[in-house]
Amino acid sequence: MRCAACGHVFTDGYFSDEVCAEVFSSTNPNQGPGASFEQNRYTSARIVERVARYVPEGRWLDVGFGNGSLLFTAQEWGFEPEGLDLRPSTAEGMRQLGVEARCADLTTLEESGRYSVISMADVLEHMPYPGKGLAAAHRLLREDGVIFASMPHYDCAAWRLLDAGNVNPYWGELEHFHNFSRQRLCDFLDQHGFKPLNYSVSERYRVCMEVIARRV
Repeated sequence: MRCAACGHVFTDGYFSDEVCAEVFSSTNPNQGPGASFEQNRYTSARIVERVARYVPEGRWLDVGFGNGSLLFTAQEWGFEPEGLDLRPSTAEGMRQLGVEARCADLTTLEESGRYSVISMADVLEHMPYPGKGLAAAHRLLREDGVIFASMPHYDCAAWRLLDAGNVNPYWGELEHFHNFSRQRLCDFLDQHGFKPLNYSVSERYRVCMEVIARRV
């Protein structure tokens, strides 16, 4: 579906709780804590370095942390790492590696002002209602805190080339409920109390973008 007013692209309907429970009952091997850490460390380092220009210290919450590379690398910069994931086995694996982690939904957390950084790397497009996720992040961040968000960018030449060749993998991503353009993402952040500070092309996945925004 595409919104005629803002151009936002989204699915017609979302998974039931039963389907979500099945989806989150297992983890892909490459997304388990510690997987391919050494290779991912370089990409994570470039992210942390950019974020640290705006917030140099404090508690860093990574939502949907997957293999944990971003948190492990943020810890090298002196941040206090904390993870949040909907997969129980992933949260347990992270705790076994010595990093605080919870299996919970971001919107259920109540520690207002606890975090300096909240990263949502390839997460917002998975949320049926991403506005609720941003509202929760705004509440949980300290006054000068920042959010890091990455996701596919559907309004760029690289995306259109994949479409033209009928080889765009994102139309088959069953867990993706939304597609954002850069403009739509920046407007969405602004609507939820964030000021975009930095845009870059993401190295994490194909045809993706990254935005750093400050809580205002």
